[in-house]
Amino acid sequence: MNENTFAFPHEITHLQKPLTAGMTLRDYFAAKAMQGFMASPLLKVELGEYATALNAYKVADAMMKAREV
Repeated sequence: MNENTFAFPHEITHLQKPLTAGMTLRDYFAAKAMQGFMASPLLKVELGEYATALNAYKVADAMMKAREV
């Protein structure tokens, strides 16, 4: 799993050496999963914020792994 893959890569060219930057794909997937979790009042209350965030990254990791297939 390449955690350094960017979701919306862009190149910063005004530097001496061009640099690619942006949100990682893993963070993007986690944010999308978190959005779904937070839309459910039941999950938000049952798990708490920290556990919900951990679960969002578990989903993101599974999505990154699925991309390798």
